[in-house]
Amino acid sequence: MEVRTEKQPFQERDAISLLETVDAATGQRQVLKEFRHLIEAPNWLPGGDALLYNAGGRLWKFHLDTLESEAVNTGFADCCNNDHVLSPDGTRVGISHGTGEDGRSRVYTLPLSGGVPRLITPMAPSYLHGWSPDGRTLAYCAERNGEFDIYTIPVEGGEETRLTHTPGLNDGPEYSPDGKHIWFNSVRSGLMQVWRMNADGSDQTRITWEEDLNCWFPHLSPDGTQVAYIAYKKGDVEPGDHPAHKNVEIRVMDAGGQNTRVLAKLFGGQGTLNVNSWSPDGKNLAFVSYRLK
Repeated sequence: MEVRTEKQPFQERDAISLLETVDAATGQRQVLKEFRHLIEAPNWLPGGDALLYNAGGRLWKFHLDTLESEAVNTGFADCCNNDHVLSPDGTRVGISHGTGEDGRSRVYTLPLSGGVPRLITPMAPSYLHGWSPDGRTLAYCAERNGEFDIYTIPVEGGEETRLTHTPGLNDGPEYSPDGKHIWFNSVRSGLMQVWRMNADGSDQTRITWEEDLNCWFPHLSPDGTQVAYIAYKKGDVEPGDHPAHKNVEIRVMDAGGQNTRVLAKLFGGQGTLNVNSWSPDGKNLAFVSYRLK
């Protein structure tokens, strides 16, 4: 989730962006390219030959063979934030775009090849994070009546369903590969932690018990056996905030919550790992780190 109160030109953070990959087994990192402007939130495309990221309010494909970027035609959607998700078949992309009437984020879908975005969530703000494996449902974080909760909606639009009802921020909903669960992060315990629930919202279960960390954005590996997430040190940030320009960790654990390990330490935060960036073979993660100019 990235909160913007009004539509305005994207302001560049005073940082250099490093698009990186990290080996999920060894922790070995590779810098793919350095950008002098802000880029955020890489998705790995299903074919394994390109990444998708947002920059300057638009989406871009980064081709791994040429290390060059190609703009995606998002039509009128020129205020796309870092909450974008690919359809299971890789032909469509869901975006969170700050619409012109009030600048608040709403969810749209469009062909990945480019086209006119279709509005899915008329109510705002809404921040997309999950697309069900059967392609039928979108999951997102939304603020309604002063509370941020997890909602789902049919992929063609319609009535939204609220899944969480606890005070405080609930964010980052993402489906497990089998579609049975939705993973998310919640501040209900006092710190931001990783939770899991059934796809209908039942059986909400805390997975991480990190008393010195705030844990955000759980991302399931393609085979569903591992979960990557980003962690801030307790005291560095408010539990319900995930700002940029902080020392953070990318952590990986088993899907049952065991065998947690630090995969990478970096300067980042907002924009680093907002979306699922596992490679199709489950061997690598893509992310963005930053350096101050």
